[in-house]
Amino acid sequence: MTSTATTTPTTTSTTFGALIRTGLIATVAASAATMAVAAVGHAAGISLDVADAPIPVTGFGVLTAVFSLVGVLLAALLSRFARRPRRTFVRTTVALTVLSLVPDVLADAGAGTKALLMLTHLVAAVIVIPAVARRLAA
Repeated sequence: MTSTATTTPTTTSTTFGALIRTGLIATVAASAATMAVAAVGHAAGISLDVADAPIPVTGFGVLTAVFSLVGVLLAALLSRFARRPRRTFVRTTVALTVLSLVPDVLADAGAGTKALLMLTHLVAAVIVIPAVARRLAA
């Protein structure tokens, strides 16, 4: 008598709802993190002024939320239309993150402020991109 083991291949496909939930949780976490980074930087003496106009700490969270939600929308579209959604999402969002640093470099602000702005972009990306990417099919 012989027995045969059958394995069922598993896929990393995700439901739309799980992708959105994960994206929303990552958005909230990234918004809180960027506000914390901005608050700590400001408390350490780094100016939050760009072109002589102060950026409120909550402004970091709001903009992080807006652009993170754009990323979640991008992920949802890629999950539907891309052949390799995860790879496409990661490549696209990493490129967009790098591009998002350009205005910070060019901003009318001190070096510390520019560095803090760039750090907040990177903190948000490190939180949102991997969380959302894990929910996309490879």
